[in-house]
Amino acid sequence: MEIFQTQLSKTRKAHYSPAVLHGDILYVSGQLSIDPVTMKLPNGGVKEHTQQALKNLQAVLDLANAKKENIIMCRVYTPNVAFWDEIDDEYAKFFGEHKPARVVVPTSTLHFGCLVEIEAQVAMR
Repeated sequence: MEIFQTQLSKTRKAHYSPAVLHGDILYVSGQLSIDPVTMKLPNGGVKEHTQQALKNLQAVLDLANAKKENIIMCRVYTPNVAFWDEIDDEYAKFFGEHKPARVVVPTSTLHFGCLVEIEAQVAMR
């Protein structure tokens, strides 16, 4: 098993790893829609929150030398399923022709007031 830590995750109190490689699968922890350096939410609404969560996901993929085209499953969390159309639009822009399996999980609230959190599983072969 290989653990991937960012500079930020190494200094935080939170007990988790941004990504863990086990066998041929990379498990990427939920990426919130918050800037991990400034800890500020994006200006705007759910569109900008989705873009930030996907940017954070891409950063973890880059850390592990993984490609978004190899993502096999995503879970998308949002506090309001009414946001789904806007989330899906940004998600489609990010993935293009690639369509991983996906589940949408409506939640009550997300940490820090985020509107989106995305986790992923990636095939590494």
